[in-house]
Amino acid sequence: MLTHQRRFLPSTSALAAFDSVAKLGSFSAAANELALTQGAISRQISLLEDQLGVKLFERTNRGVELTAIGQTYAKGIGDALATIRTLSLEAMATRDDTHLRLAILPTFGTRWLMPRIPDFLKRNPAVIIDFATRIGQFEFEGSGLDAAIHIGEPNWPGTECQFLMQEFVVPVCSPSFLAENPIASPQDLLSKPLFDMASRPRAWEHWFDSLDIAGGRGGGMRFEQFSNVVQACLAGLGIALVPTFLIEPELENGQLVRAWNHEVKSSSAYYLVRPLSKMAYGPATAFSHWILDQAREFTGPRRDQGPSKT
Repeated sequence: MLTHQRRFLPSTSALAAFDSVAKLGSFSAAANELALTQGAISRQISLLEDQLGVKLFERTNRGVELTAIGQTYAKGIGDALATIRTLSLEAMATRDDTHLRLAILPTFGTRWLMPRIPDFLKRNPAVIIDFATRIGQFEFEGSGLDAAIHIGEPNWPGTECQFLMQEFVVPVCSPSFLAENPIASPQDLLSKPLFDMASRPRAWEHWFDSLDIAGGRGGGMRFEQFSNVVQACLAGLGIALVPTFLIEPELENGQLVRAWNHEVKSSSAYYLVRPLSKMAYGPATAFSHWILDQAREFTGPRRDQGPSKT
């Protein structure tokens, strides 16, 4: 009886290959999506057709097309695979585990989060944190990650974004650069090399708007990480808008100075992001409570937003 039942349970590899070809209409496109060879996809489809005893695809000049039976099968298999993925994520979210897999921003993680992590581990000694570096949004599904620290807007689909803190930025440079490029008014910055951050493309525009300054600006380099933009400032290459709390040591020891003493609230903010499928996962919940308390203690009255589900 069991052997008879197994006949009607194709392998998940064959079903995944069929689902991909059905959606994309091409063996080669399915091979790229599943990181397999075209031959492997073809073999999986042939095995599935042999097991079912029906033809699922017709070969055409444009690729492959589903037969009438294939169309009906594709809809049901697509729904079934989606259900399996959802159930698997729910099982992972509620498993009895002690690991927290956390995506962090490089500079924020190094300068703000890491000095505080000993307190979290003291309060949650059973939790083991696995850190991964991520910049920008990514797909939680399949990443193995339980949460992420995000800079930007709370518009991450399929997640809950919990506000941590605002970001306040100020233009900074090296003392030698400022000595060679004196700035008598904020308008003078328009003619200087101004660095841009990939994650904050309109930061300078926002800063100048806060002073009602219009006009073109000088060219400058573009960076993806604050650690690199800070190093460029230290090397005397130009001016960057940097969150003040991330460069406190450099400002205190005089390695960096304010090119103009005007601090503005950035249009970006920091969030703890958790996929909705893992909201019940214990280590991530414990970390959420802890980091929200840390952010409130750090920012005090400046903290003025709440969670957002998208």
